[in-house]
Amino acid sequence: MPFPFAAYLLAFLGAFFAAWITLPLWRNWCLRIGLVDEPGDRKIHDAPVPLAGGLAVLTGLTVPLAGGAVAVKLDLLGINTAGLLSYALSRRAVELMGILSGALGMVMLGWWDDRQELRPAVKFSGQCFIALLVAAAGVRITLFVGSALFSYSITVLWILTVTNAFNFMDNMNGLCAGLGAIAASCFAVIAVTAGQYLVGLIALMVAGALLGFLPYNFPKASAFLGDAGSHLVGYLLAVIAILPHFYSRRNPQILAVFKPLLVLAVPLVDLVWVVILRWKSGRPFYLGDNNHLSHRLVRRGCSRASAVLWIWLLAAATGGLALL
Repeated sequence: MPFPFAAYLLAFLGAFFAAWITLPLWRNWCLRIGLVDEPGDRKIHDAPVPLAGGLAVLTGLTVPLAGGAVAVKLDLLGINTAGLLSYALSRRAVELMGILSGALGMVMLGWWDDRQELRPAVKFSGQCFIALLVAAAGVRITLFVGSALFSYSITVLWILTVTNAFNFMDNMNGLCAGLGAIAASCFAVIAVTAGQYLVGLIALMVAGALLGFLPYNFPKASAFLGDAGSHLVGYLLAVIAILPHFYSRRNPQILAVFKPLLVLAVPLVDLVWVVILRWKSGRPFYLGDNNHLSHRLVRRGCSRASAVLWIWLLAAATGGLALL
């Protein structure tokens, strides 16, 4: 029996409104405790901006998750929906706990970095620990290789790469959040059409939470994602890319496992490009600069808003190829 569309819609709208409504509350809290991005080099804002986006997006995920758990417990979604969700949750309970723990860990790591800039080695070590935790919970890439060491290694590498790709892309208003929403929407379509309703629900909640935050961040920003938010976005997209079964007996196309690379092509290519440029110039790869795709579009005459829109369009096009 197909999973009801209303449940997908509730997941998306619940995440959207939870992030949209709570963002002003988190913004005021960040202003009170001084969790703000100060004006400085390579920044265009002339006043402190609250780093409230990550907290709002996390709220956008936890509120519908909690509401869904209560609805399943009280059978408010109907017998069939509650039964399907209960079955899926019981099968993937350990994985879900690992994913939620990792999300909280990434937000805490990013929040720590926002409060006092961490040394790259400390931040990288924290990311590795969280990635290992998620892999140990069962969220792993195999690529048809029957080796636990390979599976753990490639999973950790993937989570670190995607997390930092989105962290690097958080360089203009709306860019990181918009790319995350587009990618999450693509993964939602892939999962829903394949009948993987739990993955589809998670992807829709991520898309909804990011779109709920986006009006506060684009085109003019009254709040930023901060490292807490960009770490969370990258981590969630890395995990969502692992969860669907891209290869199955119903879909025996081995090349289907490359769909995540198409969905995430823009941030991944941008990451590789700037790392190569920094390496060639003898600079540490983790030091920011103005060589990202967004900066290059601005130098060619685009406004910042139009540069972001062009990159969103490019991401939607590559994501569309994955759907085809």
